[in-house]
Amino acid sequence: MAGSLPRVVDVLAKSDWTGEPVDRVALDYDDRFRRRIVLTGETGLRFLLELPEPRLLRDGDGLRLDNGGTVAVTAAPERLAEIICSDDHHLVRVAWHLGNRHLPTQILDGRLRVREDHVIIDMVEKLGATVRLIDAPFEPEGGAYGHGQVHSHDHPHAHVSGNGHDHVHGPTHAHTHGPHNHG
Repeated sequence: MAGSLPRVVDVLAKSDWTGEPVDRVALDYDDRFRRRIVLTGETGLRFLLELPEPRLLRDGDGLRLDNGGTVAVTAAPERLAEIICSDDHHLVRVAWHLGNRHLPTQILDGRLRVREDHVIIDMVEKLGATVRLIDAPFEPEGGAYGHGQVHSHDHPHAHVSGNGHDHVHGPTHAHTHGPHNHG
């Protein structure tokens, strides 16, 4: 029952809190972008995250509970494709193609990371990049408008195609399309 669970009253940036957490919660990228969810920490502490709007929780953030304790957020490792390019120009070119597909992308020194997706891996290899599959925390760029998460096609959603027929995109869907409004 959510009513008896401790509730998160504030999200503290990594740099804004110190001390020992009462527990830790390891979450993948999707689970770190939430508004409301019951979570269970590593030691079994169950608590309610209930925010006014969805917010991206970053590795190291603290979730201040109504009982005074703080739960540390850990970015859980997930299966990623690390993309290595030959030079800066090549990196920008590959990044442009990933952005054109609205893919959450982590930008690191000389390389990019996206979630493992065979269609995307094939595309970047055809662009001359080398791909290495890894398990690591995923901390993509937050988007140009400060929303914390970019829109992606990593979730099923209905779409009206040019011929007026609806279809549903699955979790590994990626395609090139014309201008559209994510309103």
